[in-house]
Amino acid sequence: MAGKVNHDYHILEPDIWPLVGSISALTFTSGMVLSFHPDLFGTAASFVMWAGLAGLIATFFMWFKNIVVEAERGDHTPVVQLHMRYGMILFIASEVMFFVGWFWSFFDFALFPAALQYDADTGTTSNLLGVVGSTAAFIPEGMDVLDPFALPLLNTLILLCSGTTVTWAHHSLIHGDREGLKQGLWATIALGALFSCIQAYEYAVAPFGFGGNTYSSAFYMATGFHGFHVLVGTIFLAVCLYRAYLGHFTPRQHFGFEAAAWYWHFVDVVWLFLFVAIYVWGGWGAEYH
Repeated sequence: MAGKVNHDYHILEPDIWPLVGSISALTFTSGMVLSFHPDLFGTAASFVMWAGLAGLIATFFMWFKNIVVEAERGDHTPVVQLHMRYGMILFIASEVMFFVGWFWSFFDFALFPAALQYDADTGTTSNLLGVVGSTAAFIPEGMDVLDPFALPLLNTLILLCSGTTVTWAHHSLIHGDREGLKQGLWATIALGALFSCIQAYEYAVAPFGFGGNTYSSAFYMATGFHGFHVLVGTIFLAVCLYRAYLGHFTPRQHFGFEAAAWYWHFVDVVWLFLFVAIYVWGGWGAEYH
């Protein structure tokens, strides 16, 4: 009985994908740094960056595929699932701190602004420090901002609805209702895709570009990274929907779906803070577009 397992832990087999993922991450970030100097590295920087991104995507696909295989063959015992939950909680906590950084920069720029003036014709901003009669302002004089109670409010309602549909899917799974699980996931994925489309349209019609002043840069970085997380969460849920059709989840073992639901609720909560802090409070007193 030398090969008999007498514990509840899963001993991982040797796998090359963690190494590939590390090398790909280094390649991708190096390519981004090189792309900041196109005069020195030219198209080579783009090649390095896209090669690293391709390696990361391949790592995500193969590594997650291995995790699904492990789950289906029974390696994810209750003890293993408990520690996977701890890992997911820590991952979401790290994501919270990631967004804290963007909120911190936004509030720092808003509370300690420079004296700026925006030229709507050229899209440039000039510093008025030292000019008689100039006053410090986070939003440069003459620049319009997005109306928070138009498209942003619509997107808020969409995300709140998606939170209810993913909860519907979760409760359906717990009670053995596989059709309810599929319908809830389809609704959540559709709402997530609709949110992304509206966000893209909002960027297209925004009255200001990415650079030029701290307000626009902080706005696009915070909302843009949130939009990226919505895209990742939508893909996460789409994979869960595919697995639901394969019959992978059971009422007692469905950590993959549970992790996706946690991640989606995190995306919902972050958006509520973004809507209040950046759209409503951040644009208070400015002219709406």
